[in-house]
Amino acid sequence: MILLAHPFGNEFVRALLDALDRAGLLAKFVTALGWSNASPLLLGPARLRSQMARRGYDLPHFKIKTQPLREIVRLLANSVGPRRLIEHESGWASIDRVWQDVDKHAAASLRESYERQKIRAVYGYEDCAEQLFKTARDLGVRRVYDLPIAYWETARRLLEKEAERYPDWEPTLLGTRDSPEKLARKTRELDLAELVICPSNFVLDSLPESTREAKPCVVAPFGSPSLDPVDNAERKRGDGALRVLFAGSLTQRKGLADLFAAMKLLDSRNVELVVMGSLLRPLGWYRKEFPHFIYEAPRPHREVLRLMRTCDVLVLPSIVEGRALVQQEAMACGLPLIVTPNAGGDDLIAEGETGFLVPIRSPEAIAEKINWFAMNRGCINGMAIAAQKRASEFTWSGYGGKILAAIRALTGE
Repeated sequence: MILLAHPFGNEFVRALLDALDRAGLLAKFVTALGWSNASPLLLGPARLRSQMARRGYDLPHFKIKTQPLREIVRLLANSVGPRRLIEHESGWASIDRVWQDVDKHAAASLRESYERQKIRAVYGYEDCAEQLFKTARDLGVRRVYDLPIAYWETARRLLEKEAERYPDWEPTLLGTRDSPEKLARKTRELDLAELVICPSNFVLDSLPESTREAKPCVVAPFGSPSLDPVDNAERKRGDGALRVLFAGSLTQRKGLADLFAAMKLLDSRNVELVVMGSLLRPLGWYRKEFPHFIYEAPRPHREVLRLMRTCDVLVLPSIVEGRALVQQEAMACGLPLIVTPNAGGDDLIAEGETGFLVPIRSPEAIAEKINWFAMNRGCINGMAIAAQKRASEFTWSGYGGKILAAIRALTGE
């Protein structure tokens, strides 16, 4: 049996929970705020049910253990303040404190129930595993570490270079401001791990060589969304300006400054840039960096896919990622890609068929590939079909199955 801890229900967390539960291996899921989808709490008005479903899980209620207070305060402070409560690392309800709270209570839950539930392994994520892993080590329980983004040493080196290249964009990087204590905690987590799960080759390669030599490290790529063929039939137009989509937080970690620089090299009459995602600075600040883009705010997943189907190509020139899910979502909607290897999807690209890889920090290369699409509109439909086919080869059941096989190899079950 396995205890898994994560504060939020990200898609990859849900896929693994489903795989563990179907295999009869899930002992407990420790999270910040959540409930069973079978709960009577979800029987209220439709709008309320929709909001609550974001924290609902297809698990029986007795397998979900929550620690909700800090997360509730964080959500409220995000909406109405005061902002000091969620200041990076120091705020009482900062994301860092939420992660640490879940880690602490996961460790306590393990101590209370490991014998009764015959827990053989724990599954922890970066920033939420140190206390859990220490307790598991002391109890003789195996430890699986999921690293959803590049290891901190690699990420820090790459982001510090970006702060030098684009000083004005440094506030959007966030990772450059992590304290020595936080970074040391990440190092201790990795040291305590016995098996490391990575979503991409980029994350695997970011690990210290000593870790890759001493511990099993498994690449388990994320799954792609399964789209209704009727929905996908609404896809796009083939005339007018080329619609280029950027989707994700508006930060130079995802290469947005390089994309803006690339757009300045192009004829804006032939290319239309659509930028969708969370603002890390006021919208007017981004307009000063590059004024000619259409801004689209974050929205529910189904509406994201609908927007994608109005565009022609996704551009994600990331500096640091794990495996950006938006790549496979866009491909499933028929968008070929222009991405860097650091976006974690190099295995998605058949050059000239499903898209193009470009080097990091190269606005010129980005501009060249965008211009290629603008000048070769007749190729896009064929590339769209190839992109959809490639995306369909990655499934969430395959993701869960690969991790289950690695856990069983570790535990000998």
